[in-house]
Amino acid sequence: MERSGMRWDDLDREACSLARALAVVGDRWTLLVLREAFLRVRRFDEFAARLGIARRVLAARLAHLTAEGVLEKVQYEARPPRYEYRLTEKGLALYPVILSLVHWGDAHYAGRAGPPLLHRHRACGHDFRSVLACSVCGEAVEARGVEVRPGPGARRRRPA
Repeated sequence: MERSGMRWDDLDREACSLARALAVVGDRWTLLVLREAFLRVRRFDEFAARLGIARRVLAARLAHLTAEGVLEKVQYEARPPRYEYRLTEKGLALYPVILSLVHWGDAHYAGRAGPPLLHRHRACGHDFRSVLACSVCGEAVEARGVEVRPGPGARRRRPA
């Protein structure tokens, strides 16, 4: 019997950019590891303490993010060798994604007390929320205002 549909282990081979991105950041711990990295956590023991994650799971997630070029492992002590994990440019490019998820969570799950953290824009000094904007005209973009069409990387469909 032939199986159809996507398999989790094959997401990195899909034509869909979201599926390929999920192959890198889509498991239950990776986004939380990235949250901590954006909060300037760098060292393995700090990640482990803040997340309460099993050390073997954390080691696997850090190794995966390093292999994917999202984090880089930088030695900070020679004897014994000790390393910290720093966001690369590729990793820093995930900030809008993480921040959008945080603000979505704030809007829908923060409760009556409000969000646990606020984000202040250093340039203007104001707290802000994420807004997706068109890179050409600068206007805010919402789901109903977007149309999708095949791009150059789309798989060609065979004629029936």
